[in-house]
Amino acid sequence: MANESDSGQEKTEQPTPKKLRDAKKKGQVPRSKELNSMTVMVFGAIGLLFMGSHMIADISDFMTRGFTLSRQEVFSPQAMVERFSITVADALAAIGPFMFLMTVVAIFTPLAIGGWAFSVEAMAFKTDRINPLNGFKRMFSSKGLMELIKAMAKFLVVSVVAVVFLWSKADDFLGLGAQSLALALYNGAWLIGISFLVVSSTLILIAAIDVPFQLWDHAQKLKMTLQEVRDELKDTEGKPEVKSKVRQVQQEMAQRRMMEAVPEADVIITNPTHYAVALKYDHDNMAAPLVLAMGKDLIALKIREIAAFHDIEIFEAPPLARALYANCKIDREIPSHLYFAVAQVLAFVFQLRIAREHGSEMPDRPEPYIPTDEEV
Repeated sequence: MANESDSGQEKTEQPTPKKLRDAKKKGQVPRSKELNSMTVMVFGAIGLLFMGSHMIADISDFMTRGFTLSRQEVFSPQAMVERFSITVADALAAIGPFMFLMTVVAIFTPLAIGGWAFSVEAMAFKTDRINPLNGFKRMFSSKGLMELIKAMAKFLVVSVVAVVFLWSKADDFLGLGAQSLALALYNGAWLIGISFLVVSSTLILIAAIDVPFQLWDHAQKLKMTLQEVRDELKDTEGKPEVKSKVRQVQQEMAQRRMMEAVPEADVIITNPTHYAVALKYDHDNMAAPLVLAMGKDLIALKIREIAAFHDIEIFEAPPLARALYANCKIDREIPSHLYFAVAQVLAFVFQLRIAREHGSEMPDRPEPYIPTDEEV
């Protein structure tokens, strides 16, 4: 059965990215102790196979040197300290590579299925962790049952494999007694490494079962109810009424900025009453005319009022005004299929401006050509 929340709703929804991030901040990530144990033991066995003989040889050498003391060294505290320092350095050099390998494996193996997760909250002291009742609940929970099954399975599998393998290698182990010390140490290290590797490899089966289970269990714990998903969406994106108010404020601010740009326009193309589009064109700095402002009804009326106050030419061209309103965006250049029509209007406006300044003959008013959909 699916998990149920306190509200009684089934947790049927997969965790959201925010839920996963919050869980990771709290240190709640999938982990597999079986994977950690398996990798440490397997790599430890491999390390012993490749480094064991050298380690034993080095340890034998520094132990021989360490216990071979002259009379003068025995009665000289300074010489004993030096000999001890040399022996410690030799011991670290002998086992250092193996310990480094084990440290790297132990640190990076947990990152394989859960990634890096450092949480102060997870390390905080909590009284429920030392509560005996909670301990009994964990022991007799489904997870506790799974841990018991895994422990029994490990014991049986490892025991059977160990007994069978050691029985098959009994003659090799007994034969070490007939060998010289150096050869016996070398062969003994090899046999121990092989035995350790074979026994450790049995844990691969346990880890292969445990890793998918831990991933599934982690996902189940983080599942959410539909209401939790909705509440999170509200918290993340805001409540509808707040979002509506924010959009309203943003629209008002955008409208104010748009109206402040109207005085910079070269021409206002109107419907004449329903639509108004303010255009500006600077042939030295612009590739195409720019839309400074546009709107319909009350906004169109406000644009026309500002244009009239600043003596900006208002050009009535209903088809062009509708086409600009439908195809343009504020602070963007006009689309290419309207270049010719707008160029006719701007040429007329610039000529009209020159004629008024010099008192010359007024230009003829053009009829902007709007291409059809097939022509576009």
